[in-house]
Amino acid sequence: MSDQMIMPQDWTPEQQLFPHQVGFTCPPFDFDAAPSDFLRIAPRSVGVHGWMLHDPNYQHGLDQRKRNFGMLEDFVHCMARNGVNVAGQVGSNWVHASGLGVEGIRQHCADLSDRYGLKFNMAGYAMVEALRAMNVEKVALNAAYHWPAWWQGTVGFLKQAGFDVLWAGNFHDQGWFDSQEAVNAKRWIFDGDLAAKSFDYVAEQAPNADAYLINGMCNFRSGPDGVPERPLQLTPMLEERLGKPVIGHDTALYWAIFRDLGIAPEGNHGTLLESFHA
Repeated sequence: MSDQMIMPQDWTPEQQLFPHQVGFTCPPFDFDAAPSDFLRIAPRSVGVHGWMLHDPNYQHGLDQRKRNFGMLEDFVHCMARNGVNVAGQVGSNWVHASGLGVEGIRQHCADLSDRYGLKFNMAGYAMVEALRAMNVEKVALNAAYHWPAWWQGTVGFLKQAGFDVLWAGNFHDQGWFDSQEAVNAKRWIFDGDLAAKSFDYVAEQAPNADAYLINGMCNFRSGPDGVPERPLQLTPMLEERLGKPVIGHDTALYWAIFRDLGIAPEGNHGTLLESFHA
């Protein structure tokens, strides 16, 4: 008799730690807030697990994301083996860096979902799905800290999906920093008042937009005692200020995950997530 423990290949609902299990992955060397943010707005039935991709030589290059695209399948496979119901990929650049195009990404997510028996969502494509669900046509993009090649790729992906991008630019383009290097030095955490100021600027450039977007997973020191907050926490304030829906890639990803779980978030987090309570 072998002393090796043989685990079952498939999980039954009775074996799951939580009725609704969610897995997140993020780029190498990113301590990502998505699992914490998602869990804070989810019902008690939800459990969350995170997995950071590992590439020792990673430099946040788009070419590296394309080379490492196959690691997403490793992530989905591992999450499926652990009884996860829905898996989410954090970060908006992976969809356009892949070179697969909008339809190719849709098919890739569908194929991995079918192959491993769970739902897999990518943040960049979740944004497309969310905008389509809200019948949005014209958008403007607050590109935040993103390098030009990053946000220009996002613009191209949105245009290919059929959206009219009226304006796009990052914090350097908006005039808040003297150079992209100065933006990079902040390591994606910015002063608390920059969220409102930057969105005011974007709205002035594109007053006819149906919705205002922010890409990436930007952080602002706007919480109590200067604790960083992401677009998720700031959306109600920004929507009241601008009078239009405000959608980040984080909230779009959470929306897609709640949709696939068949449950609603708790609390008010802006127009997109509030649609579950309509």
